[in-house]
Amino acid sequence: MNHPPIIDVIIPAYNEEKSIPKVIAEIPKFVRNIVVVNNNSTDRTQQAAEGAGAKVVFEPQKGYGKACLTAMDWLKKQEIQPDIVVFLDGDYSDYPEEMSDLVQPILDGKADMVIGSRALGQREIGSMTLPQVFGNWLATTMMKYIQGAKFSDLGPFRAIVWRKLLDLNMVDQNFGWTIEMQIKAHKAGLRYTEVPVNYRKRIGVSKVSGTVKGVIGAGYKIIFTIFKYW
Repeated sequence: MNHPPIIDVIIPAYNEEKSIPKVIAEIPKFVRNIVVVNNNSTDRTQQAAEGAGAKVVFEPQKGYGKACLTAMDWLKKQEIQPDIVVFLDGDYSDYPEEMSDLVQPILDGKADMVIGSRALGQREIGSMTLPQVFGNWLATTMMKYIQGAKFSDLGPFRAIVWRKLLDLNMVDQNFGWTIEMQIKAHKAGLRYTEVPVNYRKRIGVSKVSGTVKGVIGAGYKIIFTIFKYW
């Protein structure tokens, strides 16, 4: 890069009015745009995010992947597009200040994509349910033996070179978004690595691990996606 890297952040958010200001406040100052996707929230997520200084776009169709795709469409329309995009959850379970460590391998020219691995970092007791821990282990083990991809986590806190992300042609609109990105990055020959990140109990109730329907739906979609790209 011949100029200071332009780094934008994408945060999908559904009913995160209590947590989103905290997340935004702890994002490092080197970030240009903080793009929060109000994924048809029924609370004051939009007002809270705007009040904290984020750009807010609205996506009425619920789905993690759909929200991410909407934010990407917004970035595509900017006169100057980013060099690096960071994905971050809006529930305050991640530590936004660790973003410096997350993007460093890309800035050093050693990686195109970096996954923040909760498996390698410190997890607060109760921050991940047993189904989440088992699901991550199962998915990454299947990816290793089926695709040859070496990951320890499907963590949502991740950074990727913007142009490389566009080349992946992401399509998943819900639970399969993170694993689709990792499988496609591996198949495309992108240089990827992981850095340890810490993880704490989220604010509010998880839309995935907080319900039986969410756990089953996410598990099915993750396994389906692994075989889809086999």
